[in-house]
Formats: sequence, C-alpha cells, structure tokens
Amino acid sequence: MTSPPRVRRSNPAQGPVVLDELSKQIIEQLQADGRMPYAAIGKAVGLSEAAVRQRVQRLQEAGVMQIVAVTDPLTLGFPRQAMIGVNCEGDLESVADELAAISEIDYVVLTAGSFDVIVEVVCEGDGHLLEILSKIRAIPAVRATESFVYLKLRKQSYSWGTR
Repeated sequence: MTSPPRVRRSNPAQGPVVLDELSKQIIEQLQADGRMPYAAIGKAVGLSEAAVRQRVQRLQEAGVMQIVAVTDPLTLGFPRQAMIGVNCEGDLESVADELAAISEIDYVVLTAGSFDVIVEVVCEGDGHLLEILSKIRAIPAVRATESFVYLKLRKQSYSWGTR
C-alpha cells in the first residue's frame, strides 16, 4: 500500500502547503500535459495509477492546483489584452470585489506600490477596452487608472511552485 500524499501546511492556520518530491513530480507532469493519464504519470514518477489518482485528488482538495484548459485569447477573437493599474480611496477590498464583478476582468490583485489594485482584461479591441475602462472609472471609489496594453506575449508559464 502506498503512503498518503505528503501535502501538509507548514502553519495549519494559514501557511503555505509543503509538498514532497513525488507530489512536485506529479504536478510537473500535469503542467506539461494536463490530460496525461494517471497510469502514465505513475510510470514517470514511480507510483501506481491509484496512488497518483489519490494524490491528485488530495492536491486539488487542498487548493494546491486545479486542472483547467488554458485558451489563447488571440485565436478566439480577443486581440487586445491589458493590465490596468487602479488608484482608489476607501475600502480596497470592496473596490476589488466590484472590479471582480465586471465580467471582462480576469485577474484582480490588491497591491503595494504605485497602484492600489491591478486588474487584467481580455478585449475584442480598443473600443471594448474603452468600455471596460468606463465601467472601472464609474466605481465611486476609483480615483485614477493607468492602462498597460499588451503588444506581444513573450512568455507565459505555469511551471512555478515545484522547483
């Protein structure tokens, strides 16, 4: 019988999840090919198919990873992507919640530095970007925005967390 996955939190209250080498290897296999069969992963890392299935399930339940399809916005008719820095006043959490409710916004983070919040958008074009900026600027606590339009994607990686 295989031992249970070695996934544990260094601080059970809030700390990061600590992974053993086998869990890291499984994640690396899935980062390379999210559709890889558990049997093939098991062969690559030296576990049975059942043991891999159990580890993947526990990693997902622990919130360590999720297996999703990543689309290419350009091929789907969304040629304009941008990061938007937002300066605001008042409760940042509530502003972030309002921003997150805008369907075109895919990413919302509270930050330290020049901006209070940074969001990422994927748009059908410049007119669509302007509409989204109008929605953002209509939030009463938003004081200013600065847009960083993406011209060319050079690197996009999902391999962090296992090295």
